[in-house]
Amino acid sequence: MNRWFGSYQLVLGFIRNWIKPADKLRVIDLATGSGDIPRLIVDYARKIGAGVEIDALDRQPATLEIARTLSADYPEISYREANILEWNSVKSYDITLFTLALHHFSNDDAVLLLRKSCQMSKRFVLVSDLRRSFFLVAGVYLLTTLVFREPMTRYDARLSAIRAFSFSEMRDLALCAGWKDFGHKKFQFGRQAIWLERT
Repeated sequence: MNRWFGSYQLVLGFIRNWIKPADKLRVIDLATGSGDIPRLIVDYARKIGAGVEIDALDRQPATLEIARTLSADYPEISYREANILEWNSVKSYDITLFTLALHHFSNDDAVLLLRKSCQMSKRFVLVSDLRRSFFLVAGVYLLTTLVFREPMTRYDARLSAIRAFSFSEMRDLALCAGWKDFGHKKFQFGRQAIWLERT
């Protein structure tokens, strides 16, 4: 669904500006799931002749096993089992990514994660997620009635649409986390993103 509903293009839109030919960058991907975003970034970096090393974190061992299997040809990616609320890195990164996961957390935890995301990166931070609205909820209910009808998919998608932060709520979370001079934009298919760029 990431590929079909805009998340890949959203992330790539930023990555194209942040990763340049011959760059050597360290990236961290929080709540990586099956690792599709890290693989997307590696594919792009290879295409332009850049080097990336990616630490991809998730707390679910079974999910990480799937990610490792799918990433057998991606030695640039290191998968780590970790609770991102408790994880403290001794490394610093050039890019922090957090994609389609913030809505799974309470407001307090979301603020903590936004603060940690900012602290982990020396240069760039991108947090993208769903954007709650009537149209998102209605669209998800329609799609999970007519197309994506598997019970678990239907349940998770509908719950995510309801729990997603609105545009103003996302901005308020970033401000509470101490973000300053950040970008915030709406994207297609009920998406939104906040980001930081340090030069």
